[in-house]
Amino acid sequence: MPARRLRRPPWCRVGPRRAADLVFVGFRASAYAGAVPPTPRLHRVAVLVLEGAKPLDVGIPAQVFTTRASMPYEVRVCGAEPGLVAGGDGLSYAVAHGLDTLGWADIVFVPGYRFPDREDPPRAVVDALIAAHDRGARLAAISTGAFALAATGLLDGKRATTHWHYTQALATKRPLVHVDENVLFVDEGSVLTSAGAASGIDLCLHILRGDLGIAAANHAARRLVAAPYRSGGQAQYVPRSLPEPLGERFAATREWALHRLDEPLTLDVLAHHAAVSARTFSRRFVEDTGYTPMQWVMRARLDLARELLERSERSVEQIAADVGLGTGANLRLHFQRILGTTPSEYRRTFTQGE
Repeated sequence: MPARRLRRPPWCRVGPRRAADLVFVGFRASAYAGAVPPTPRLHRVAVLVLEGAKPLDVGIPAQVFTTRASMPYEVRVCGAEPGLVAGGDGLSYAVAHGLDTLGWADIVFVPGYRFPDREDPPRAVVDALIAAHDRGARLAAISTGAFALAATGLLDGKRATTHWHYTQALATKRPLVHVDENVLFVDEGSVLTSAGAASGIDLCLHILRGDLGIAAANHAARRLVAAPYRSGGQAQYVPRSLPEPLGERFAATREWALHRLDEPLTLDVLAHHAAVSARTFSRRFVEDTGYTPMQWVMRARLDLARELLERSERSVEQIAADVGLGTGANLRLHFQRILGTTPSEYRRTFTQGE
């Protein structure tokens, strides 16, 4: 009986001289029998919604990694248990999945949530995050979600960041974590953290870039109408680098100093205005703000410099004098040290398109 001639599937119809091409593009000889190449498994993304979750922080990974033909990701939103989760800003989330989703995921996002410094997430959540990490999943926190990761101990001895308003609180609560307040995100391999709000987009694009390459990340950035690349080392551009005071003992002195930033402001001058000794003033000031008096003064001067760079046409030298830093070189030095950029670059960033 003559051998039956196999019919080649449409995607495999080539002449005899092209048969070697099948090996080149990765098909095996069994392709002639009609076998279809296996479909790669999608990357599994879990978005863990905790009580008080911020809407923007929840939406960022869900939007960046949303399932579509061009994106090999499957996204599931989960909570401590399935059901309604009370979020921040008056919103609630109906989540279909519980903590078992963390055992399914390749990467787990923890969006920011309200009042992260008050108490840790439930023990079951912490244990599930640890188990997911032990299994090989990456853990990525957006904004104050870093507090949840810190509660696992997985950030101990590592660099991390969070929303600028909470960097001091995180450093105080978790002294083993090396908190960096001057970056957009930190990649420590299996654990990643980002600063507040839109820097979560930068973190997601960074992850996407590592998974699929620059072209895919840039395509996603265009779809999101976001900058295609901002390095994690870029400083957080926050409305005010001055922390909100935790007490009112020296509120009058702080307000007085803010109107005299172009004058010499030493520890003795500030303490004299507050009518206490320099030692007492310094100790209590740190308790109130988390910064030494002179650190606070420097940040106040940089805040004023940033405002002048954004809203005026004064030169860097003039602005340096306006804020009490004397010379443009001195302003550039402290700008670079604290904000990670130069005054000129900062001005270009915040005035482009106006």
